[in-house]
Amino acid sequence: MDTADDQRRCGQWAGRRVVVLGLARQGAALARFLAEAGADVTVSDLREKRELANVLEALADLPIRYVLGRHPASLLKGSDLLCLSGGVPTDAPIVVEAVRKGIPLSNDALIFLECCPAPVIGITGSAGKTTTTSLVGEMCRAAGRRRWVGGNIGNPLITDLSGIRADDYVVMELSSFQLELMDISPHIAGILNITPNHLDRHKTMEAYILAKRNIVAHQTHDDFAVLGYDDANARSLALDTAAHLYSFSDGVEVDEGAFKTNGVMTLRMARQDQVICDTADVRMRGRHNRLNILAACALAGAAGLSVEPMRAVATSFTGVEYRLEMVRRVREADWYDDSIATAPERTLAAIRSFDEPIILLAGGRDKKLPWDEFAEEALTRVRHLFTFGEAGPMIAEVVRQRIGKARAETQVRLEGVTCVDTLEDAVEGAARLVRPGEVVLLSPGGTSFDAFDDFTQRGDRFKELVRSL
Repeated sequence: MDTADDQRRCGQWAGRRVVVLGLARQGAALARFLAEAGADVTVSDLREKRELANVLEALADLPIRYVLGRHPASLLKGSDLLCLSGGVPTDAPIVVEAVRKGIPLSNDALIFLECCPAPVIGITGSAGKTTTTSLVGEMCRAAGRRRWVGGNIGNPLITDLSGIRADDYVVMELSSFQLELMDISPHIAGILNITPNHLDRHKTMEAYILAKRNIVAHQTHDDFAVLGYDDANARSLALDTAAHLYSFSDGVEVDEGAFKTNGVMTLRMARQDQVICDTADVRMRGRHNRLNILAACALAGAAGLSVEPMRAVATSFTGVEYRLEMVRRVREADWYDDSIATAPERTLAAIRSFDEPIILLAGGRDKKLPWDEFAEEALTRVRHLFTFGEAGPMIAEVVRQRIGKARAETQVRLEGVTCVDTLEDAVEGAARLVRPGEVVLLSPGGTSFDAFDDFTQRGDRFKELVRSL
């Protein structure tokens, strides 16, 4: 990434006519940044004024025009730039028309990368990117360095731009929605894994992989790419970057990066091995979390951190809220919130983290993803499955079909499948069935948008229900 060139691309906002589509978290942050920088900003959102009262009040001090309830093509007249919030697809009619007219597209993440004075550690993946981003941020803190953590996690980093110094660490989570517009890449880029996800948005796995690819595709020989060795799709992108390559693996000694063998996590940099810690000393459950730690160590190593802050964080970090979060023990049974699991792949990782019998709560809204592997695993790891929400009947049917085929072929632990309407019904049913020594796990595998604003609201509701038992 040519920092001088990117700085020339940034800051020339005075008088430029910019349209921002979508007034959610990212769009609101970007609208404020652009208006304060002197741009002529128009914001359009498909929601009506009454639904946006809070955010409109927060932006009331700025000279921003609003077009609400629709995205008319007239917005493009005289526009110099069209910026998309994460929820706005690139095949929306107004976006297609902008491309036809030659109007450039951008978003908050791309503008931040163009303007940021400090090197950025960018992290993406179908699963684990929030935990890994948090881990890298904590490693930077443990090293005594000023760091900024955000992007798709927490605050959009563009709100912090004015305070970032050239010698700071910036750790940025990037989603496929943000990456599909990227024509620059972070100085250090991590791809944890690429498994089927968001196919309702990207339509094909090939398009989804291409979006993820942008995090490394524009790197130079002066940059660093960290790829998940155990994931074929992530590993294959080594051919698509000019950066220096690191890897991480839960079983293979990689040439450079971080790996686990014989119960020990090791950092290998410049052909020198340093022990990070024993896996027995890691506090987070599951192989997927071991991989998150190894990825974080490889990224931190690429950023020049020593092994000591890596060790300190790897052996003390207990996880991020809504990600295999222990909520409460009730009558000798443990209840876990994994509301972040919005794809079957993530639910698979969650149920593989437990040896105890599981009462699983799965459902929500499907993203047109395959559920067959989930169904097969549920037979041997889940004692009872409650499905809920829009996808509940579909998930229940996939699992029931698998039960019929598997009874004579394998050891089946699953005793029953119950399809209910709501999360509340699922919690109530689980409370009746769970036995001492078992785990009740909310790991939906679908998005929350059939009943909640986002996965955090769903997780909060689950925790409220569990705490009231």
